Amino acid sequence: MGEFRPRPLALRAVSSVFWTLADAGWATCVAVSNARRGLVPFMTHLPERLGDGAVAGAVGLFRHRWKIAGAVGATAAAVTAFHFVPEKERPHVVATAMAAPSAHLDMDVRIAKPLTPGPAALQRKLEALAAAYGEPVGVAVADVSEGWVTSVSGDKPFPQQSVSKLWVAISVLDSVDRGHLGLDQEVVLGPDDRSVFNQPISYQIGETGYRTTVRNLMHHALIQSDNAANDKLMSLAGGAPGVLDVIRRKSLDGVKLAEDEKHLQAHIAGLTWTKDLSPYGAFDAARARLPHDVREAAMDAYIANPYDGASPVGIVSGLAALKRGELLSKASTETILDIMAKCKTGPRRLKGGLPGDWQIAHKTGTGQDFKGASIGINDVGLLTAPDGKTYAVAVMLQRTHKPTPQRLEFMQAVTRAVVETWQGDEVRIARAKAGETNAAD
Repeated sequence: MGEFRPRPLALRAVSSVFWTLADAGWATCVAVSNARRGLVPFMTHLPERLGDGAVAGAVGLFRHRWKIAGAVGATAAAVTAFHFVPEKERPHVVATAMAAPSAHLDMDVRIAKPLTPGPAALQRKLEALAAAYGEPVGVAVADVSEGWVTSVSGDKPFPQQSVSKLWVAISVLDSVDRGHLGLDQEVVLGPDDRSVFNQPISYQIGETGYRTTVRNLMHHALIQSDNAANDKLMSLAGGAPGVLDVIRRKSLDGVKLAEDEKHLQAHIAGLTWTKDLSPYGAFDAARARLPHDVREAAMDAYIANPYDGASPVGIVSGLAALKRGELLSKASTETILDIMAKCKTGPRRLKGGLPGDWQIAHKTGTGQDFKGASIGINDVGLLTAPDGKTYAVAVMLQRTHKPTPQRLEFMQAVTRAVVETWQGDEVRIARAKAGETNAAD
């Protein structure tokens, strides 16, 4: 009898059924959660929200659906084999059946590389800076080439705010790599595509809409942090479920995303997004009419469990993988890094602490202000030294009452600590000195 191979058609059927169930579960939970927010607003302020718990469970199911489908398919194949294969051949059959589905189902899933502890001196410096700041902060620094990481509250989820635009852009470029989208593909924005807060592209929307391209939307989203551009990109990528699927496939652990900007910001404020809020000024007016305790409860709930939360270590791990070319094609990697290098927001955050001969490609995040505090003041990016060595850095302020100069100084101090680490590399310094001596000769 020849070598037994699990039937591809059966395995694909099992996988397809499970995929459908998992995705339907996710969509149902999101719909239930959104309906709950609209029909029973006061429930959004409960410390333990059943709807959000259901969404979290669905996301967990969604993330692991291929592994479960693979296990189910492998088990089915092995059981089938036992009915048709002679007893002496069964050990080989089982090994083949159990191995094949994993390779087939997870061939597009990136395996994240483990990170090792970074320099002790840098770790102590970051801890001292965080302690001196005196408010909840998250910091992480990773060496892109060597694979080490240092952090403070590195595994804790912090509000991302517009940092999440990174994962949306990566998801769009993943669709480009797969041939589902084109960077120069035409996109039309209409009145319903208006978002909240910073959205300069929306001023271009006229009676017949605004015709643009995927590439231009990405420039607006990453360079100007345009919310309307980002929301349109997310819809092109399949909405939040589509972005979450890319996050899973790319093993971007510690990163999550719940909604587009307009729905997220409404949720944080204690509102439910409707089209009536899209005209300019309508959102701010509706928010101002909310009772103070409603806004406070909504904000506290968000801080306790940020719907767009990501850990600093998760972010720098993703940035390092992006820089190494592990997330996207070479062309798409160069595209997003080039756009990030042109970022205009936060010029005095991480960038403000860099020497003139360093480069940065980054993305900022800035949340809503409430009761004298700012939520989600962040900057994350790739800092590249003159010799080409690159560090992934994330600085995230959960809720800060500090004046702007102190916030900026803290971020710049982290940048300077990274520069000092690079300068203290004895091997690199020795090589640099040798080069200078040869040049002088």
